[in-house]
Amino acid sequence: MPDQTQYGPAARVPLIKSPSLRVPRPVAIPPDIHPLPESVTPYFVYPFTIEPHILTLESSRRTTLAAHATRREAYLLARTEEKERRKRDALRRIAPGFEPGEGHLLVPTKRSSVIATAPVVSPAPPRSVMEDLVDQLAALDSASSGSAKPS
Repeated sequence: MPDQTQYGPAARVPLIKSPSLRVPRPVAIPPDIHPLPESVTPYFVYPFTIEPHILTLESSRRTTLAAHATRREAYLLARTEEKERRKRDALRRIAPGFEPGEGHLLVPTKRSSVIATAPVVSPAPPRSVMEDLVDQLAALDSASSGSAKPS
């Protein structure tokens, strides 16, 4: 019958065992092994005496981590503020009074001390060159006549 199946000719081919393969030895059970008991609940007893110790360690660890995180955040914030302050100082050296965060342009203003010291004079009508010459000659004439009398 093996010849009538489609695998018949393959049934007569001899198989060769690879020298790299080996059959494992059968497992020997030690004589002192015992089976599991009917109930395994006695094996799962939790020692609750260590619980407060674990909780205090965990809470102290969390507070330490929170303190480190706060210190790191404060350091990073201080570092960014220092960078921004240096940048603003450099900009103020170039353009005094410039504040980049305010968003408004600088408008030049007159100093109040200059305005207070200078008297307000109404503009005089423009004088001609001839009027200036006449006034200067009159001033010279009055100066020469005033100095001639006392002598």
